[in-house]
Amino acid sequence: MSDLADEIVAMDLQRAFSDVERASVYRAIYARRDMRHFCGGEVSAEVLKRILEAGHAAPSVGFMQPWRFIRIADKGLRSRLTDVVSAESKRTAEALGGRKAEFLKLKVEGMRECAELIAVVQAPDDGSIFGRRTMPEEMVVCSIACAIQNMWLAARAENLGMGWVSIFEPSEVASILKCPEGAKPLALLCLGPVREFYRKPMLQQENWREHLPLRDVLFEDGYGA
Repeated sequence: MSDLADEIVAMDLQRAFSDVERASVYRAIYARRDMRHFCGGEVSAEVLKRILEAGHAAPSVGFMQPWRFIRIADKGLRSRLTDVVSAESKRTAEALGGRKAEFLKLKVEGMRECAELIAVVQAPDDGSIFGRRTMPEEMVVCSIACAIQNMWLAARAENLGMGWVSIFEPSEVASILKCPEGAKPLALLCLGPVREFYRKPMLQQENWREHLPLRDVLFEDGYGA
């Protein structure tokens, strides 16, 4: 683990969060943004390790830890991955029909400008059943999403932007990254300094979709109730 993780684990984990600590957690949650606009720069090895450690500290169903992180250091490899995303962006635009022009105006990735690019890959199934017998694939994906969210919040606490790129054909990315059979790329994470964080989530800011109020998604004793 990182020095920070060791320090936290060594603390009394039963100690209540102070008001300041609690406020910091909520601040990171509400200030987190899915970033697309980066300004180059760099992420120190120490900070990058802290963010990856945060991802690896995520909960997972049956403690399967199905995530694998691949740091894309080679510029040629980054370029090939960016081309795959660009090709899928065009296919997505065509599939959107009447919203094609609106979609094409959006910046959907920052892969060329970000300081770091991290691929998150679902590891081949290890056969675990605990907690996922009835939903084997879903629970793997949910576990990996927990790891990514941890990284997102850690990045925000480090004053760095992070963006989740999912517009790609998994088999193409798997081939480029030489993934073993059964492994499936789920995310290309752009990470690095940004000039400013979006005031609202970008797709809300660009009027693509509105943020639903809690009352529209909270029910009691049954769906829709």
